[in-house]
Amino acid sequence: MTDTTPPSEPEDDGRELIHEKSAPADRAVNGPLDESEANAVRPYVDLGGIKILPREGLHLRLEVEEGSQRVVAVGLDFAGSTLQVQPFAAPRSSGLWHEIREQITDQIAKQGGTTTLSDGPFGPELLAEIPAAIAGQPNAKRIARFVGVDGPRWFLRGVIAGEGALDPVAAQQIEELFRSVVVVRGKTPMPPRDLIPLQMPKTATADES
Repeated sequence: MTDTTPPSEPEDDGRELIHEKSAPADRAVNGPLDESEANAVRPYVDLGGIKILPREGLHLRLEVEEGSQRVVAVGLDFAGSTLQVQPFAAPRSSGLWHEIREQITDQIAKQGGTTTLSDGPFGPELLAEIPAAIAGQPNAKRIARFVGVDGPRWFLRGVIAGEGALDPVAAQQIEELFRSVVVVRGKTPMPPRDLIPLQMPKTATADES
């Protein structure tokens, strides 16, 4: 996936531009959920900063940074689509998605790609066409949807590729999977835009067949 991790910055000192939170009106009920909003008895796969609800046909991958060996993203393969998920710390009263969308747009443009802003099921989202290095296909492009949700003291970013980036039926399935993610912000103070720590699953209950 394209490296579009938001850079960490110091705590808001009052001089930064304040953006409203961007999230579905029913987020607190239908997700993505905060840990305090989730059903505690559901059999989630615990990945530290997020929890994933296992389901048949779901394949889970952890994306690890080479140098530090830390887990930097969770990849989910489901129903012909892929979903990359990353949780970030966020201010209590303002959102990050507006600013992060601009960063993604700039970074993809530097790679020679294009982005289109549209209104999706989670609010504003970006449809990106990114040049892809494929042998024998000099003009190949990779299509991806960048979605984001501002929650209570966290921001959850998703990157959808495969059938879910183009096909409406497949999109609904992968969007429902994104909705089912639970974010575990924790009480440890963190600068906004810092990645909430992820870890190997404590229980291997995801279907990896």
